[in-house]
Amino acid sequence: MYCIQTEIPQEICEIDDELKAIYHSKNSICIWVFKKREDRNRFLDETAGMLKDDRESHYETFYN
Repeated sequence: MYCIQTEIPQEICEIDDELKAIYHSKNSICIWVFKKREDRNRFLDETAGMLKDDRESHYETFYN
């Protein structure tokens, strides 16, 4: 397991983990938040293998 110490805003911590999708690269961590677990799961399936910019664009287009 890898653990990176950082300050996470409390409002993000309070969101159900099943509604969050987390992506990381060597210089950033992204957390996408969804209204329904099904949306999160569909987003993960739809964006498998995508780079960060493509995932961001997909989220903005279909889930935001």
